[in-house]
Amino acid sequence: QVQLVESGGGLVQAGGSLRLSCAASGLTFSSYAMGWFRQAPGKEREFVARIRWSGGSTYYADSVKGRFTISRDNAKSTVYLQMNSLKPEDTAVYYCHLGLGSVDYWGRGTQVTVSS
Repeated sequence: QVQLVESGGGLVQAGGSLRLSCAASGLTFSSYAMGWFRQAPGKEREFVARIRWSGGSTYYADSVKGRFTISRDNAKSTVYLQMNSLKPEDTAVYYCHLGLGSVDYWGRGTQVTVSS
């Protein structure tokens, strides 16, 4: 059974940094693209970043481009999201995502709060 477990969230001041991790199990991790989404209070869940199985291609939402970096360690079955220059509008629950055909897998999320 596929499991995704996020960690690394917390409270940080504007301009600060956090590194999120997502540990995956129950799948051949190195075969699949992985992504990060976020959901702020009262808003829809939105795409943040995605990384191909090899780590060679990455994609970002315009709102985080140049500030966030997605990476992966296939030996550890873990995907990371390095978040720099954080802004109050980055406050949200951050979710790890895996799409397998028509099935979406999500972690439980990790809260990121950026104070001004």
